[in-house]
Amino acid sequence: MKSFLGSARFTKETTVEAIRECTSAHLRFSLACFPESATPRDWWLATSLMTRDFLTERFLATQEAYQKTQARRLYYLSLEYFLGRLLRQNLLNLGLWDLTAAALKSLGTDLEAVCEEEGEMGLGNGGLGRLAACFLDSLATLRLPAIGYGIHYEFGLFQQDFAHGYQIERPDDWHRFGSPWEMVHPERVQTVHLYGTVEHQEGGCRWTDCRDVLGLPFDIPIAGFGGNTVNLLRLWSAKSTREFDLDAFNRGGYFEAVGEKSFCESITKILYPNDKTEKGKELRLVQQYFFVSCSLRDILRRFEEEHQDWNLLPEKVVIHLNDTHPAIAIVELMRILIDERRMEWERAWDWITRIFAYTNHTLLPEALETWSVSLFHRVLPRHLEILYEINRRLLERVPGTGQIPDGKRRAISLIDENHTKAVRMAHLAVIGSFSVNGVSALHSELLQSRLFPDFSALFPGRFRNVTNGITPRVWLLGANPLLASLLTETLGEGWITDLSGLQELRKFIGDPSFRERYAAIKRANKVRLSDCLREWCGLTADPDALFDVQIKRIHEYKRQHLNLLHILWLYRRLLENPSAEFPPRLFLFGGKAAPGYDLAKCLIKAINAVAVRINSDSRVYGRLQVAFVPNYGVTRASRIIPAADLSEQISTAGKEASGTGNMKLALNGAVTIGTLDGANVEIGEEVGPENIFIFGLTAEQVAERVQEGYNPWEIYESDAELRAILDWIGSGDLTPGEPASVLAPLRHSLLEGGDPFLVLADFAAYLAAQREAERAYRDRARWLSMTMENTASVGKFSSDRSIREYAEGIWRLSSTPASD
Repeated sequence: MKSFLGSARFTKETTVEAIRECTSAHLRFSLACFPESATPRDWWLATSLMTRDFLTERFLATQEAYQKTQARRLYYLSLEYFLGRLLRQNLLNLGLWDLTAAALKSLGTDLEAVCEEEGEMGLGNGGLGRLAACFLDSLATLRLPAIGYGIHYEFGLFQQDFAHGYQIERPDDWHRFGSPWEMVHPERVQTVHLYGTVEHQEGGCRWTDCRDVLGLPFDIPIAGFGGNTVNLLRLWSAKSTREFDLDAFNRGGYFEAVGEKSFCESITKILYPNDKTEKGKELRLVQQYFFVSCSLRDILRRFEEEHQDWNLLPEKVVIHLNDTHPAIAIVELMRILIDERRMEWERAWDWITRIFAYTNHTLLPEALETWSVSLFHRVLPRHLEILYEINRRLLERVPGTGQIPDGKRRAISLIDENHTKAVRMAHLAVIGSFSVNGVSALHSELLQSRLFPDFSALFPGRFRNVTNGITPRVWLLGANPLLASLLTETLGEGWITDLSGLQELRKFIGDPSFRERYAAIKRANKVRLSDCLREWCGLTADPDALFDVQIKRIHEYKRQHLNLLHILWLYRRLLENPSAEFPPRLFLFGGKAAPGYDLAKCLIKAINAVAVRINSDSRVYGRLQVAFVPNYGVTRASRIIPAADLSEQISTAGKEASGTGNMKLALNGAVTIGTLDGANVEIGEEVGPENIFIFGLTAEQVAERVQEGYNPWEIYESDAELRAILDWIGSGDLTPGEPASVLAPLRHSLLEGGDPFLVLADFAAYLAAQREAERAYRDRARWLSMTMENTASVGKFSSDRSIREYAEGIWRLSSTPASD
């Protein structure tokens, strides 16, 4: 698209007039409309296109700097990027927010209203994708040479609605009308091979009779704060090599004529296809291979355009695997090196283990991907051969005798032979990478001691820790502008790129004027959220109530049901003793359950059923409310997080790798109630034990309890109140007009199901921590000091710090500024 920048080049002297002219030109020439007839969406598109012009100019300067210096580059492979809305963030990072607001105002338009027209890109779902987005922001802000690679999903995970309290999944057709941020590059299309057979010949082998798919790249510019560096996110969309079979159509095969097109486009149709069926599993494997194959081809193309000496590849290229999903890249690059480049095995494997690094994001066995050998062979026959050879050489390193591997050999093998033969992708990622890291101190320790102890012994020095972080540009500067303004006025702008500078806030915690302003901002954010809740949920919330927030993916290990049990306990207490001294409370939930996760869906139904009961009960009016925000995402999080008082981080100890919601909430002045799990441990160390509510079993105690033979029935029988709550859940009373069995699976999981995440074991300690939180909240001076201490103390959890640790300790990247 033609650029209308003209004299409005991105400089410190950029003017309101230049932005107004550029936006007006896009309104007229890109959208063919007059200002008088422009709709709000027209204004959003024109403003976005104007912003993209500035981004493109800086992107070209950035790429020129990288090429001139022949910089070592990072290539970040992630199945998700949860970007949220981009207009606000791009304007803030470019330093153009105030100028653009003034330019649009002069044209009779409000920038805040324009930003509300933007939807969220359906490219991510939860913490993994949001972390990747934060990392891209920090990489650009720190001026580090990097490209992100992922999938250009046609539909996101799903749009979440509720019908009678049940989760309803609707297509997230985010790309129906395109996106102003994308730039498509058909000249960079890649061809991916699938299925077929392998022919072994003298001097090598050939992968033949394949089904070919085209990968079309869509580029999204990623601006660092200050606008000096603009990096790239490249996303692949699957296209058919044969869009339409005219012969088939002419002979009456109307569906056959577009069959190949339908198959190919299904690969990138949706984020996380349901893998409860064999077809769903196959689509997931195809999807993951498609994206890494396209990315590797593109990476090698870029390398060859800049470097004449192929031997420089391990020195100039580092590829990072964001979780296990892209692990097949290790085998794919090995295939390219030995089959296409005719490299000797030993040399090729040496290069592999100098190029790849891997971040593990989970300790849950079910989240460590495996693929049945039969499926793997059908989809990627040559890769299975290579994988078996990698495994043979791996097992030769392990002492053992006889033809049958001993226990240690079975433990490290890439092939799980305990049940159906399956390929262990996490094992592949570990042995094929020069660095393996966890994402919190506790998680990294458990990776070595519990999940991969044999690999830790086999590869000393390979495992390390990099605690996760969040970008303050999104989660404070963008999400909480009132607090950001106060911080800048008090401390200067340095905190935006050095969050550790917030420690200086401690000097002002005792200052009455500062305390009053900080408290007023928190209440203003609660008033704003109350207005949103009226729109989202039809709920009239009291801004002076304690806002107790649990916003995250719905999963048993995150223990939303522990929170629910407490709500019912509190509800019963208020009914029995209306004069009981509890501060007014709003319990706020948000998050999606995977389409195939039945118990998580049951939990959503249970929370909504309890919300209906409590919110319609006049006996607790003004004292207790419950709300479940539908379709939780980055935009709604940016409204909820600045208003939160209490942050629920209550996963079973040893199950949450890190968490980043805990960091976002603490940064915005919410006090954490949580277990010693994931990054909660480090948050507690930073804020101090007096500014956090820690409860429950530790990871070691959880393991011991399970080993001893944990029996939830013993707790059920010994605690009359808890027994009454569980029986109430299973009675059908909370779901009138529906079968009594509607919520029975929830009760069953906690009793007959063995309570796998020790909800009942932690219930008494959780109640005690909640009562302490209420006492603190009633002491307004104490609570305000706690919230301010949280904001001041969590600078460690900036994604800038995380990326510096990656860049210096793992990737060996150097800052490469672009010229002005």
